[in-house]
Amino acid sequence: MSDKHSAYDRQPAVAGQFYPGSAEKLQYELNILFAEAAPKEYRNVRAIITPHAGYVFSGIVAASAFNQIDASANYQHVFIIGSSHRAYFEGASIYCDGDFLMPYGKEVVDTELGKKLVELHPDIFTADRQPHLSEHSIEVQLPFLHHVLKGNYKIVPILLGTAEPAICQRIALALKPYLNGENLFVISTDFSHYPGYENARSVDLLTERAIISNNPKHLLEVLAENAHKHIPHLATSLCGWPSVLTLLYMTEDNRSLLYQGVKYNNSGDAAMFGDRSQVVGYWAIAVTETKASKEDFSLTDEEKQRLLHEARGAIEKLFRKVDRPPLDIVECSSGLKAHCGAFVSLHKKDGSLRGCIGQLTADRPLIQTVRDKAVWAAIYDSRFPPLKEEELEDIVIEISALSPLRQIADISEIELGVHGIYLVKGFYSGVFLPQVATETGWDKETFLGHCARDKAGIGWEGWKDAEIYIFTATVFGESE
Repeated sequence: MSDKHSAYDRQPAVAGQFYPGSAEKLQYELNILFAEAAPKEYRNVRAIITPHAGYVFSGIVAASAFNQIDASANYQHVFIIGSSHRAYFEGASIYCDGDFLMPYGKEVVDTELGKKLVELHPDIFTADRQPHLSEHSIEVQLPFLHHVLKGNYKIVPILLGTAEPAICQRIALALKPYLNGENLFVISTDFSHYPGYENARSVDLLTERAIISNNPKHLLEVLAENAHKHIPHLATSLCGWPSVLTLLYMTEDNRSLLYQGVKYNNSGDAAMFGDRSQVVGYWAIAVTETKASKEDFSLTDEEKQRLLHEARGAIEKLFRKVDRPPLDIVECSSGLKAHCGAFVSLHKKDGSLRGCIGQLTADRPLIQTVRDKAVWAAIYDSRFPPLKEEELEDIVIEISALSPLRQIADISEIELGVHGIYLVKGFYSGVFLPQVATETGWDKETFLGHCARDKAGIGWEGWKDAEIYIFTATVFGESE
């Protein structure tokens, strides 16, 4: 980093308060925080949502968010978006005059891009640097970013002064062209402010669920519902909601982007400083992009047997003390580490279904998905009572590893027995695995009708004006 400074470079405002003021002490603390953070689970991360409190309170959660980005990525820009805590103004302010000075050196600002955005969108962006000077929401992200990417990027610091959803939507429209693999978006926000510890955990989970729905309207509804619950001392359930809302407006119509909850804590969890009577909540969330593969997904016989072994072991652990070593993703084969959706089905030996739960999209290594969904199929399928220990010997496990989803324009593209279907209509959705058509003998329209009525709840002919996605599955089980 260059040592040359401009008169317009921004001086650090909260060094020595929110984080250590010397480069050495800051590096030492970052090393500790990243050692305790959630490990990297995701790839193709396009954005993260991360807290901005003092590191003693939210540092582990923030490090967990930054741990998800690719340390080897050559980002052209990192857009850091925060909501102003001290100044209120229309639209958003982009720092365009200089760089950000930090204890370890200089964070280079892409001033040309900032000025270009202001010039193109003067109705929503301003180049006024004043709101940035004492604001912490962007500054506290920079040490985490530098720790991971080592300064090989330029930042675009954007501070929102608005509290108007319509303006957030216009800001999103201006920034959306930059939401791609060449750039990273960092959204700065804390969650609930000042409720008791258990109330914070409850309300923060509701807010996180609303965010990962990737639906800005739903987020606004949940924030309003939280406010009307009259939870003692709850001042807000998402302090940087305009920044998060802006991101949701950028992503809402892109079904290849998935929101993933990574790590949650609140200030009551801080080892030495946690007062649980009034806390602040923190979530780390990653936004990942599912990339369709041009090649068919396949698994070796050894990989299939490993997945079946992991599924049964996860279920047995519910009832018995099973000594299972921690899962080492690094040592897993490529098939087990593949980011693809999967369903785990439990059948009785007479062939009747006893539970089936899964997920369609790729959000983590397959072996982890199978472990999780095996447990869910055993105890959380609402169609059946939770599995009992005495049933274990009568259960046969089947796994369906899924290809990426592909939207179709005509049902002639569906090949019965080969393709599963996923129907989406507004907030409603339903899915059938490929083997359902084979097992039932249904024709194509019956297959679609049952999925629309029985799974999505949109009526027998609801599929006719729904979005239809198809996928293939690699299906294998213990009975083979």
